[in-house]
Amino acid sequence: MWTHKSWQGRLVAHPLPSHERLRHYAGWCNAVEGNTTFYATPTRETVASWARQTDPDFRFVVKLPKVITHERRLGDVEEPLREFLHAIEPLGPRADALWIQLPGSFGPADVPALGRFLRRLPASHRYAVEVRHPAFFDDSHPIAALEEVLTAVSAEWVPFDTTAFFQSPPTTDAEREAWTRKPRMPLRTAALTDRPIVRYIGRDDSALTVEGWQRWIDIVAGWLREGRSPTMFVHTPDNVDAPVLARRFHDDVRARIPELEPLPEPIPVEPLTLF
Repeated sequence: MWTHKSWQGRLVAHPLPSHERLRHYAGWCNAVEGNTTFYATPTRETVASWARQTDPDFRFVVKLPKVITHERRLGDVEEPLREFLHAIEPLGPRADALWIQLPGSFGPADVPALGRFLRRLPASHRYAVEVRHPAFFDDSHPIAALEEVLTAVSAEWVPFDTTAFFQSPPTTDAEREAWTRKPRMPLRTAALTDRPIVRYIGRDDSALTVEGWQRWIDIVAGWLREGRSPTMFVHTPDNVDAPVLARRFHDDVRARIPELEPLPEPIPVEPLTLF
């Protein structure tokens, strides 16, 4: 997301026309998850607007539509896939990875279908796969089979770290709602490519969110020392302070890796004045 009601007038200016909202978000963070594309393929004109609002090095991790991943389960998807790839073309280099989030029912027996799907995809994009079936986390054979399929096409495995979120019972309305919807995912910290992607969800208490990401500070700093270029997404159930927390995570990593480029300066919420 790049717009949230609680950010308006506090982190980003308000009101903002739709063609300015992403530009203001991009003053806080240099990457975004494209979740809305899961529900419907956007028009090419809409995507062109996203490109106009961001620099060429801004990173979109864009989710494939659910008709491809959940409804047709990667089979008989030539037409919706063609439409999706055509629509996101204006992003150009900003399309850092196409995100293939698979349902929890997509298990080890489906790995060959995933392999066939990945091999048909154009080499002009990077791909990142998120799985949620328990066997991919606690059974060495499915883990090895999935890693082999991903490695063959240089695709990444996206960990969704919910361990900090489920460490203690919910205390806010947003946490209680997320408690029933978010998957309880085992921790995975391995990277398969030079562009790892991590999705982390903390708590509405910022101190607990920061406490829960300490392991990722070490991991991401290590990846950077190895010459990798990771992308880290920080969520909380209410996302009220998500951009602030994302910048804090970046600052914590930069304290370990001083040569890491700083994030951009946010656009002022209020217009600058002379007096």
